[in-house]
Amino acid sequence: MPFHLPDPTSPSGASIARRLHDEPLIWLTTVDTKGVPQPVPVWFLWDEATTTLLIYCRANAKRLAHIQQNPNVSLHLEASGEREVIVITGKAEVCSDDPPADQVPAYLEKYHEFFSRFQITPKQLAESVSVSLRIHPVSLRYAPNGT
Repeated sequence: MPFHLPDPTSPSGASIARRLHDEPLIWLTTVDTKGVPQPVPVWFLWDEATTTLLIYCRANAKRLAHIQQNPNVSLHLEASGEREVIVITGKAEVCSDDPPADQVPAYLEKYHEFFSRFQITPKQLAESVSVSLRIHPVSLRYAPNGT
């Protein structure tokens, strides 16, 4: 069954859609070769057209080896002021079809303030994080009060 976000006109659906669009970081958890979960905060882009999350990473990132061994991942957004919890599980894949990060307008728009804050150009970022991952969501857990 294909993955769908909740109805964006519902309160929970609106909150989930807003946070997937606006939040700068999502925690990506892969599993290492010893079976130990390895969470790491990453920049991401929710791609509504493909219902996937796009994440760029360094070519030597350990998460790439983890994903090759086990593509099952989880992602979660930091709890907001209301203690809202959003957890997504899915399958990750390295995707060679995606353009570099500096050629994705929505990605550049989302992170434009961070480029000046970290004194990095979009091109430098794209050279640094040259591998794209696509996360294909399988399930979503939403707890509006953190329970």
